[in-house]
Amino acid sequence: MSKIRDEIILKGLTENNLKNIDLNIPKEKIIVFTGLSGSGKSSVVFDTLATESRRQMTLNYPLYVRNQMPRYERPHADLMQNLSPVVVVEQRAIGGNSRSTVGTYMDIDPLIRLLFSRIGKPSIGSATDFSSQSSFGSCPECNGFGKVVVPELKKLIDFDKSLRDYAVKFKPLSPSGWQGRWMMTGGLFDPDLPIKDYPKEKLRLLLYGPPEGEKVYAPFHTKNGPQAHEWDGLLPRFTRLYINRDISKLKEVSEDDVLAVSTQSLCPACHGSGLNPKVLACRINGLNIAEYDLLELTDILKELSKITDPLGESIAQQAIPPINHLIKMGLRYLSLSRKMGTLSGGEAQRVKIARHLGSSLNNITYIFDEPSAGLHPEEVDMLIQMLKNLKEQHNTVIVIEHDLSIMKVAEEIIEMGPGAGVNGGEVVYQGKLAGLQNTPTASILNDNLKINQNPRNIQSYFTIKNASNNNLKNISLKIPRNVLVSICGVSGSGKSSLILDALAENYPEAIMVSQNGIGVSHRSTLATYMGIMDDIRSIFSKSTGQPAGLFSFNSIGACPICNGKGVTNPDVAFADPVTIRCEACGGTRFSDKARSYRYQDKNIVEILALTIDEALNYFKLPKVLKRVLMLKEVGLGYLTLGQTTSSLSGGEIQRLKLASHLQKEGQIYLLDEPSLGLHAKDNGKLLDVFQTLVNRGNAVIIIEHNLDFIAASDWIIELGPGGGEQGGHIIFEGTPEKMLNAETLTAKWLKAGVRGHS
Repeated sequence: MSKIRDEIILKGLTENNLKNIDLNIPKEKIIVFTGLSGSGKSSVVFDTLATESRRQMTLNYPLYVRNQMPRYERPHADLMQNLSPVVVVEQRAIGGNSRSTVGTYMDIDPLIRLLFSRIGKPSIGSATDFSSQSSFGSCPECNGFGKVVVPELKKLIDFDKSLRDYAVKFKPLSPSGWQGRWMMTGGLFDPDLPIKDYPKEKLRLLLYGPPEGEKVYAPFHTKNGPQAHEWDGLLPRFTRLYINRDISKLKEVSEDDVLAVSTQSLCPACHGSGLNPKVLACRINGLNIAEYDLLELTDILKELSKITDPLGESIAQQAIPPINHLIKMGLRYLSLSRKMGTLSGGEAQRVKIARHLGSSLNNITYIFDEPSAGLHPEEVDMLIQMLKNLKEQHNTVIVIEHDLSIMKVAEEIIEMGPGAGVNGGEVVYQGKLAGLQNTPTASILNDNLKINQNPRNIQSYFTIKNASNNNLKNISLKIPRNVLVSICGVSGSGKSSLILDALAENYPEAIMVSQNGIGVSHRSTLATYMGIMDDIRSIFSKSTGQPAGLFSFNSIGACPICNGKGVTNPDVAFADPVTIRCEACGGTRFSDKARSYRYQDKNIVEILALTIDEALNYFKLPKVLKRVLMLKEVGLGYLTLGQTTSSLSGGEIQRLKLASHLQKEGQIYLLDEPSLGLHAKDNGKLLDVFQTLVNRGNAVIIIEHNLDFIAASDWIIELGPGGGEQGGHIIFEGTPEKMLNAETLTAKWLKAGVRGHS
């Protein structure tokens, strides 16, 4: 067999910032792509290689089937050969609603329901009857929610205000909604009288409706004249419309909005399972399905292995492998009922990986986007073993990664760069790690950790008392306020529960910069996200006498041909979709008229093409300069004002979120893994930002696994000793120097890093 078949051939890649590059990627090897955040790694791996593989896979299906499948546009490249099917494990948060659990995500729940429907005693009908979302299976008291939600009067109503002054604090029932307007115009209630001054009977009618058996009507004014509507009371109406129905189908309100004016308690009928009593009476070896769901994964395995009924055994055998994969990834302490939204970043990442471990297919290309994100150094070894196992099954493993220990097991390193954004997009090195020289990654290979030997003096503290959020074991502690604090520990040890839950509850004014996305769209740019686009349009408007909307591609300034998109997507029926740069505006998104006006020798398109560094020398308005400077401070000086937020890498989005909050001083900053997606070269810039923030009188507390950040902190708090039930304890508090004498897992890796063995 000729050698050429053993590698993926990519030629002439120009997607995003790629500079017409060629790459040959060996198959059946572990290949690490590295480079600064924004250097072009994702453009090669996701936007070119993965997209083209998926596009070609769909070509195997008949046209009428392809029409129902996701459709991929051919990436910008001259040649893409020898691709194999891809499995992508991205860094993005797992989607799903509030009911999504580990069991549903891993497809284990349907098997457990099937098991109970076949061999559970007393017998019940089908597998779907064992779901809290089925009409038969759901608890009649809480409608399958597991919690009883009741409106709380003090949260729902401000008794000092009148209806017109928004006494009702729930938006759909306030004057901004039709129901609130009806309350004011229906004649039953005085819209200008404070609620506390209502006569007793009138207050009863407003809150609870008429006495049982009676009906009261009030006219609702429509364009066809008044129509009589029955008034049922604020609390019954709220319960009927917003608690006893599926909120996800309503556009005007979210589940969070409802919970903000309610209290929740565990449903006494189903004890939180959401299941009705008949379902809970059905058992296998003494356990009902709700008890199964609450068992730790290792205990579920024991229960499944006890099943001897031939039909039950065959179902149990299908449920065992995915549970084993979760245990193999160090998640033995999770239960099937654990909500996906409550997992830490590291836990969620490993659940995603576990989902793909059961495949016996080979010649697959597995693509991982920074799989070490959210993992303690102690847990990275487990990840490395998993990557090796995948490769040994004759698969190609491509990893976008900054972690040195993963680079060390790679058979080939491909570094993108040399810089980021417009300064990136080239292959600066391809080969063995040992040969890496004169690149950003090479410069940090032999760096030893620098321990902070002069920590700041602590002057004041945040206080947490008896915190028991999630797995926290009734913790009370003081967290220094005026220094840089790192919170560390293995994933699932309770770091997020302590900082993003317990501390944030005590100090609601804190600014949280989490790992969540920023709700990006192709119309959102750096300038709009940072809140300076209005100022730029205003500057143009004042100097040209034209309306500000003329300088917006979302308003009257949009190119009339592409409607401000910059591209057109002609309908090509069942062929691959195609995006064509708009010929009318040249991809600039603005109309000819908008582009004809200038301010200081530049039109609006040329201003949006300025990099952050260039914008600092162009603008004079203090507000604009201040916000542009914040982007430079977090190391985003190479991006342009008009760059769409949808085109940013994970590390860039994290820093953009931070920059948008830097406008305030005397604040409390709580950051969840700020090193996420950052090359070690970028870490230094971010650390400088944190040190500056602390020097200006801000409190900065970071949840972090990155040893560079931990070593540079003034104070470290470690949780553990393990994850899940084994976590939730404070196992270390002190300075980095003090940690060098401790015996914790983080201390072990900190010592190794100082000696240069990390």
